[in-house]
Formats: sequence, structure tokens, C-alpha cells
Amino acid sequence: SMVSHPGSLAQQEARFGWKTVAPSLLLIALLIVYPVAYNLYLSFFEVKLSGQNEFVGFNNYIDLLADRAFYDSLTVTVIYVVGSTLGTTLLGLGVASLMNHKFPLRGLVRGLVLLPYIAPLISEVFAWQFIFDPVNGIYNHMTVEVLGISDERVNLIGTPGNALLVVIIFDIWKNFPFAYLMILSRLQSINNDLYEAATLDGATRWQRFWHITIPELRFVVGAIVMLRFIWNINKFDEVFLLAPNVKTLPIYTYFTAFTGTIEQGLAAAIAVVQFLLLIGLIFLYIRRVLKW
Repeated sequence: SMVSHPGSLAQQEARFGWKTVAPSLLLIALLIVYPVAYNLYLSFFEVKLSGQNEFVGFNNYIDLLADRAFYDSLTVTVIYVVGSTLGTTLLGLGVASLMNHKFPLRGLVRGLVLLPYIAPLISEVFAWQFIFDPVNGIYNHMTVEVLGISDERVNLIGTPGNALLVVIIFDIWKNFPFAYLMILSRLQSINNDLYEAATLDGATRWQRFWHITIPELRFVVGAIVMLRFIWNINKFDEVFLLAPNVKTLPIYTYFTAFTGTIEQGLAAAIAVVQFLLLIGLIFLYIRRVLKW
């Protein structure tokens, strides 16, 4: 019988490994690397919709850094991302902690909690727009007619400051089941002996939560915050459908690229700055917070 040389076997396995990941790498290159590279290329041009693009060097970036609207958009993005990420994670943690205890119909309630996350986005947006409708919406009906908190009806989604708050609350409600699922699965894998030993030592429920649960959840919560941060900084659909007057960076990029004077080179520059900002913040987060 023939015996393969160890080196050749390792080489064969390496070649097989590359062949199995090649389709995925090709797909990533086509769907991610190429658009990012092309976007970077466009950011150095004034894009002409009819005719040849004009090379302008760093002019788009210089214009961007002098643009007050860009800084306003950056501020809105920071408020939206921080508010929605923290809210989603904390609500997910709270609900997961509740669902980790036994109570009647727990299975049914656990399933219902997932509904905001799995329901179609467009139907949820229509429902929320109806809730906050200034004329027929239930929010104004409750605050004005029923509870008498306010004397006049307000158009929350129509005013940017209030709309930002609505969009943050919507994002928390829509996406907290993601955090809840991941945290609950981790909670259920924590060894119960730890809690029993702590109880025998006289630890209160709060002490058990703080000294056992939180350290055990550190990595899963860290991963949730990072994933939600990445998704929310790039979020377009939820914000645009619910309140397009909340100009986070993706919305601002869209309006710059496709409305008004149609400055696609400038829009590409915004996207590049957003991408670099995201990469930098993730790097800091991984090194300083997660300490990976």
C-alpha cells in the first residue's frame, strides 16, 4: 500500500481548504471589496451624469469638512447609534433575565417576544406612522383626549428632534429580541452550581446577578454591542421609511447622491469617512473594551 508523505498530505489539505473557501472569498470580493474600492475611487472625482468624470483630488473631502450639514448628520448619527445600541442591549438583557425564570405559559411568551424582530419591516413602519399620526393616531388621542397630558396634538415624526427619539425607540423595540435571544441562550448555559454555592454563602439576588451573571455574559454582551453598533451606523431602511427627516450619515449620503444637485463624488466621500470612522471605532472597541 502507498503511504503519503506528511508534507504532501498537509499541502493537499491546504489546497482543499482554499478550494472550499474560494467561492465565499470571491463573493465577498464582488459584493464588498469591489464596491468599497470603487466608492473610494469615485470620492476623488466630480461625477458627471452625462460625460466624463472630472478628477478633483481631495476637493470633495475639503468641501465635506467645511459642510455644517455633515457635522449635524454626524451628531444625529452618534445620538441614534448610542441610544439604540444601549437601549437594545439593556432591554434584551432585562427581558432575557425575566424569561430565564419559570412561569406559566413561558414558552408562548418567549415566542411572542420575537415578533417585532421577525415581522416585516414595512408593516411595522406603517403601524408606527399610524400610531403617531397627528390627526387620527392613538398617541395623540391618548395624550390629548384621554390623559389630558397635552393641550394640542403634535406631529412627532414631522419634527426632526422628536422624530429622532421615535426612530431610536422604534429601533430598540424592533431589534431587542436579537439581544434577548443571544443573552437568554448564554444565561441557560451558566452552571447552576455557581448560583447555589453563592446562595449558601449568603449572597443576595442582586449580588448573584452582579458577580456571577454579568461576568458570564461579558463576551456575549460585548459581541451584541459591536454587531448592533455596526448595523446601526449603516442603518438606512428603518430610518428612511419611518422618518427620512432624521438625517443619519446613510440618509445624508443618499440625499447628497440622488437629490437636489446630485453630488455623487461628495456622497462617495461621506461614505468613505463613515467607513473609516466605523473601522477605527471597532478597532478601539475590540482592543480597549473587549480586550481581545
